[in-house]
Amino acid sequence: MTKNNVLDSIEVVESTEYDDDGVLNTKLRPLLGVAGKVISLVAILMSLFHLYTAFFGVFESILQRSTHLAFALVLVFAIYKPTSKAAKSESIPWYDWLFIVLSIGVYSYFVINAQEISSRMSYIEKLTTLEVAIGIIAGILLIEATRRVIGRALVIIILVTLIYGIWGHLLSGTLSHREFTTMWFIDHLFYTTTGVFSTPLGVSATFIFLFILFGKFLEVSGAGKFFIDLSVAGMGQYRGGPAKTAIIASSILGTISGSAVANTVTTGAFTIPMMKKTGYKKEFAGAVEAVASTGGQIMPPIMGASAFIIASYLGVPYMDIAIAAIVPAILYYVCLFVQVDLRAVKMGLKGLNKKDLPSFWGVFKKGFLFFIPLVVIVVMLASGSSPMRAGLFAIVVTILIAGLSKATRINIPTVFKALDLGARASVETAIACAASGIIIGVIGLTGIGLKFSSIIIGLSGGVLIVALIFTMITSIILGMGLPTVAAYIVQVPLTIPALITLGVSPLAAHMFVFYFAALSAITPPVALAAFAAAGLAGADPMKTGMTAVRLGLAAFIVPFFFVYGETLLLVGSWSAIVVSVITAIIGIIGVACAAEGWFIRQAYWYERVLLFAGAVLLVLPGITTDVIGILVLLAVYIYQKKIHPMYLSGKMATL
Repeated sequence: MTKNNVLDSIEVVESTEYDDDGVLNTKLRPLLGVAGKVISLVAILMSLFHLYTAFFGVFESILQRSTHLAFALVLVFAIYKPTSKAAKSESIPWYDWLFIVLSIGVYSYFVINAQEISSRMSYIEKLTTLEVAIGIIAGILLIEATRRVIGRALVIIILVTLIYGIWGHLLSGTLSHREFTTMWFIDHLFYTTTGVFSTPLGVSATFIFLFILFGKFLEVSGAGKFFIDLSVAGMGQYRGGPAKTAIIASSILGTISGSAVANTVTTGAFTIPMMKKTGYKKEFAGAVEAVASTGGQIMPPIMGASAFIIASYLGVPYMDIAIAAIVPAILYYVCLFVQVDLRAVKMGLKGLNKKDLPSFWGVFKKGFLFFIPLVVIVVMLASGSSPMRAGLFAIVVTILIAGLSKATRINIPTVFKALDLGARASVETAIACAASGIIIGVIGLTGIGLKFSSIIIGLSGGVLIVALIFTMITSIILGMGLPTVAAYIVQVPLTIPALITLGVSPLAAHMFVFYFAALSAITPPVALAAFAAAGLAGADPMKTGMTAVRLGLAAFIVPFFFVYGETLLLVGSWSAIVVSVITAIIGIIGVACAAEGWFIRQAYWYERVLLFAGAVLLVLPGITTDVIGILVLLAVYIYQKKIHPMYLSGKMATL
């Protein structure tokens, strides 16, 4: 196939995504014509590079990671406008061509000299003037790409970190560090694997890319539509059916996509109008979708690929992380599901007319084979295969399964489209991981991570629950406006050491921080997933965000309890695990009842307090707390059922 024929067979993918408000993303330029096809070709080549390394084996660390980042930077400067208010253009302006050329030139240096860079004696062999200049330009390009893709929040954190690294020696006291030369700084950040080319970018350049690409092959094959249709057919007829449809569909698609915002606008465009039509208020409808989509990041088996980074930091198999996440994810969705159901009861909502719904078995028979790629991933990971190999086989299986039906068959142009979409979708993660590497590098160089941990321990007085609360607040604040991957990575050297010092197991510490990094997507004042859902629902963003916090209440509670009792992470004896899981599910249902103000009828405020207290005791692992929790819930049940005079008179209590 000639070059012209290749370009002719490429369908230009117009960059039309949604921004944080759920409206069309004005940061993206709709490239068309020759420029659009050239950039699509670059994206396809990026995907082919990763497929090649997945099949034949990855290259040396700096070579693999710098190539991955070089592709990502080219796509960023081609696709993303410098500001959302910049003139709309279907071509790439001269200054972005300059950025593209610089990106190729600078990062090609790392690609070409990867072996030499890896074998040199860092900090001892001096960098040349050219190497220092290349490092500085590489940093400027990365920061500008971060500003365009991720936003100002991460850029501000990076700049503050760099300022501290450069001039922190002028401070006095605990925060002071030794002075570093410019050469030492550049050496550490760009000529070792402890800065930009550290573990997070390595995971992005291997595991995560393959799973993002797998998600896009599922998307073009029609699997996404199948999962939504199946959810509608299965839950649509029940009270609050559209909301329950949103929960199921978003949990399935969210675990694959890994982006709370992207998942919100993808499934929300369908589910939010259905919820509003059923009778749910617009803020509630938006919040349900945001919480359901955010939960996809903590839902096994894929967990939006973030689990690969946790596994890399802990040095354990990926399946260990996926298994540990099972119960907390179940509790998260049980709480959300029950709240949605209770709200439907309170409002007297009915399900959709069964006549208007597709047959569940009819839909299932048409697309049940799309579950096979997910099964392949789980089986391969459980049998010890690498995540890259599992992702590669899942892509192949998806193509084969789609080929069994004429309606879903993937042809060559569709393959190109999936390769293009996969590369574009990987850009945010690649840039976030690389940019976070700057922060990680400075933290490691200056030693501020250990000092920050000491500060947390000092402020908490060595009391674990206080330290956990400080860590939660820090995680949410640092996660504002950031993708979950970046929010988690930034905190690994800052907060986790303090928790481990206080006796928390490494697994529980990492999972604790990861959960609250994910929850930043629904936590005001900067709740990207909630704001995206509010845009689709036509609702007030802050009200939607606050409603989302209440609906996601389980995720704010459970992490504290798996720190104190790892049975919720499936660690311990099976008898203890079974008891903890059963009581935790009962308890989380109680949490949902307290949040909605409904048990067997509408509840007074003091009944809600008792419900919440009893429920929390049940979620907390331990026989004593379980017994007390059950007794409290039983007392509220008897009070509402047998004693309360308002109930006996047939009247309904008010909140």
